[in-house]
Amino acid sequence: MIPGTRSQKNGPIFLRQEDFDAHLPEEVVLDALREAFSALANGTAVQPPQACGVIADQVDVIWYPAVLGTHNLFGAKLSPYLMKRKDGPKVTAWTLLCSTETGDPVLLCDSLALTTERTAATTALAVQLLKRAGATRLAVIGLGAVGMAHLRYAAAIGDWSDVLLYSRHARSDNSILDRVPPELRRKITIADSAESAVVNSDVILLCTSSTTPVIDHRWLKPPQLVTSLTTTAEHAREIPAEALRDLDVYCDYRATTPSVAGEMVFAAKDHGWSRDAILGDLPELVYGKSRMPSNNKPVFFRSIGLGIEDIAIASAVLKRMQTSGSGLPGGKS
Repeated sequence: MIPGTRSQKNGPIFLRQEDFDAHLPEEVVLDALREAFSALANGTAVQPPQACGVIADQVDVIWYPAVLGTHNLFGAKLSPYLMKRKDGPKVTAWTLLCSTETGDPVLLCDSLALTTERTAATTALAVQLLKRAGATRLAVIGLGAVGMAHLRYAAAIGDWSDVLLYSRHARSDNSILDRVPPELRRKITIADSAESAVVNSDVILLCTSSTTPVIDHRWLKPPQLVTSLTTTAEHAREIPAEALRDLDVYCDYRATTPSVAGEMVFAAKDHGWSRDAILGDLPELVYGKSRMPSNNKPVFFRSIGLGIEDIAIASAVLKRMQTSGSGLPGGKS
């Protein structure tokens, strides 16, 4: 039994971050996401909209619920932004899994690092499904923990010939190469600018916490693929809202993403764009029911983070614990 856990006879398994290596093998995480999005497509999983509760100047909480019927699980990730916290992280995350058969809780997991995993893995799954054949030049903009996780998953899904990295402080950060997956190090170039990274790449992964655009969509040319994620700020965006009219647009889940993603909200409000223009989402792509890119426009994939992703990866953690009979196997075994 790993520290901080209890047997399920006495209640749910309880995991703090230090109790396990959060880095599940990338293929395990990707398989868990594929299964979850396929379940959404065939009706054996449910993804309600995320909910937010704010008390001014005190706390901002987001709930990410989901039901994963294929695993007989339901639950939610609870992620508060603790505005007044002085010691420790202001953003935390816990995932609760419950059984659909008994209603009992089975796992309570500190999921801050797992959130990074699911964010990067969701992007990687989209890249697998959307990148054109022969795309070998990768760019990553934003080199924090999320950006480095994206690099790790990119290394797992593709054979990249060139990898361009850019952040405002990249040239003065001597630790970057130490944090890059070993198989990519000889392929790395630190770009002089975001524009240089974009125009010289086939696939561009935006991995920043910016609330305003970090690239100009006019730098993009067909059939480049650019991916973007979200941050805790309301209506955050990494590309201009007006860009959506000139892109083939995809997202993680069309039923919820357009009401949260900042560029989609403002594109619909100010630029005549409609969510009906979304060509496909991950359930449709995984299930083979999506329209594919036209090759006449750059391709844009937007994720906001979904409860189904959190539940799927927490379920993978639970399964590996149950299989091992003790705790999550360490490292990448």
